[in-house]
Amino acid sequence: MVDADESRLAALARNGDRKAFAEIVKRYEKKIMKLGFRMLNQRQEAEDVAQETFLKVYNNLNRYDMTQKFSTWIYRIATNLCIDHLRRRKEQVSLDAFSADPANESSNRELQAKIADKWSTPENQVILSELQDQVQKAVQQLPDKYRLAIVLRYMQELSLQEIGEILEIPLSTVKTRIHRGREVLRKKLEHL
Repeated sequence: MVDADESRLAALARNGDRKAFAEIVKRYEKKIMKLGFRMLNQRQEAEDVAQETFLKVYNNLNRYDMTQKFSTWIYRIATNLCIDHLRRRKEQVSLDAFSADPANESSNRELQAKIADKWSTPENQVILSELQDQVQKAVQQLPDKYRLAIVLRYMQELSLQEIGEILEIPLSTVKTRIHRGREVLRKKLEHL
């Protein structure tokens, strides 16, 4: 349901009303900071994302569809900026080393350590690096809703509950998106 007050503020801000835009910032700055911090796990990057988000919102108010929820639009902008920051970090992650069960996190870390020992030769490090690059490319090709769930879970190591809160979706939907994202990745990477 569209919030009439937010639509009114967006319309006023679109027409140059700085107080209306200041009110939008006031309403969303803590939420966007929280989202950025949870996705990026670094305060400075979260602050950068929040600043970039409000700059993009201000510069693109003319593109905002007044029939849609403003909160959805601003969260989408912030989420995409967080994903861009994650891409720039170029974190190397192999999803095959992870269990879908969050209760197995210690065994996941042990498995990663064993894999790292096995792959410690320079030749194997090159192979592993290429494999991780292919996994990263496959993750980036996922549909947005699956990619976001996978990034939050495996790269940011957030709990399923936290992901649900950030995306404002039920826990069952979070589990479904992670499962389906892993299945798509598995199919894309089965040749490896």
